[in-house]
Amino acid sequence: MYLLRLALASLANRRFTAFLTAFAIALSVCLLLAVERVRTEARASFASTISGTDLIVGARSGSVNLLLYSVFRIGNATNNIRWDSFEHFANSKQVKWAIPISLGDSHRGYRVMGTNESYFEHYQYGRQQPLELADGRAFATDPFEVVLGAEVAQALHYKLGDKLVLAHGVATVSLVKHDDKPFTVVGILKRTGTPVDRTLHISLGGMEAIHIDWHNGVPAQGAGRISADQARNMDLTPTAITAFMLGLNSKIATFAVQRDINEFRGEPMLAILPGVALQELWSLMGTAEKALFVISLFVVLTGLIGMLTAILTSLNERRREMAILRSVGARPWHIASLLVLEAFALALGGSVCGLALLYIGIASAQGYVQANYGLYLPLSLPSTYEWTLLAGILGAAVLMGTVPAWRAYRQSLADGLSIRL
Repeated sequence: MYLLRLALASLANRRFTAFLTAFAIALSVCLLLAVERVRTEARASFASTISGTDLIVGARSGSVNLLLYSVFRIGNATNNIRWDSFEHFANSKQVKWAIPISLGDSHRGYRVMGTNESYFEHYQYGRQQPLELADGRAFATDPFEVVLGAEVAQALHYKLGDKLVLAHGVATVSLVKHDDKPFTVVGILKRTGTPVDRTLHISLGGMEAIHIDWHNGVPAQGAGRISADQARNMDLTPTAITAFMLGLNSKIATFAVQRDINEFRGEPMLAILPGVALQELWSLMGTAEKALFVISLFVVLTGLIGMLTAILTSLNERRREMAILRSVGARPWHIASLLVLEAFALALGGSVCGLALLYIGIASAQGYVQANYGLYLPLSLPSTYEWTLLAGILGAAVLMGTVPAWRAYRQSLADGLSIRL
């Protein structure tokens, strides 16, 4: 105990250098823990981009491709699904709810999704969080109403009552627009930090209406054109959709329903479990995740090397101090232990300060990060893995402290009470 008090007194005597060394360690520890927490929560957030959905169904392709275009609005479907196939499974006794999805159009680089009222009732993200409207309402009977994601409304400066024109296809710049059938903004969703924010939502009837006078991917000309008022009075039941999501009455039935869909003889379809597909997609991004973690480890190592350099640099200046300690009965191993304890105290102080910086940062940025990136960073105690990282840092500091300790041990043996300079 007296050696620890002596080590703290020695650090206090060199308080400015000790403070800078501990602060460098604190910053590196804070960065390491922040990267680890963001990495962990990003993975959890990524996995909960969609939650509460048991199955996603689309035309037969790859599971990752189906997940990308149905949830993340990236890429395109290989084929569409007939409406009667959707109704066949939507009306199944094992299905609690079904959300149809129709894709293919865009507006100034943002994807347009056709769906129905079930989307606003049953779609969930994050930790079972439902969609909420920040302003206005969901689309109703008029097919030419649109509900905007938060990012779309903010980036394009739209408000309730504004008119907008959709473009055919998903290119950022489109030469073919549905300018004869403009849509009215009736609602704006609250920010979710998911692809929902970057999506314009219209009804399936609206999606059908803007293509009702199209034939083989080409709009009709002249007398063949159908106006918006004419389209409102027509049957706008879709003939095909891009994909659909299912919520089941029982989780036990998930694999049975999945098998029924994959073996459906009406047309080739694929049913995937969102969680499994998300894990598969995340594994493709694992290299970048690990690289970020390795970089943060090197930052911590740099901080510890700075501590080692500071202690080694001070050795020659402290040789007289060590000789005086020898004169009052200190053994060479006491001198070596003193330097190891100093290294441990610096690392411990830096780790505690790093934890404090981490929680201050989380508390100040928690709301902003969740609102803009959909990443929830909880103010929770360090996990077992984080405690292991901190223990590893302290162990590395003690190990590095043995280098100046060994040098001090040799010097104290060689110097005795007469310092050899």
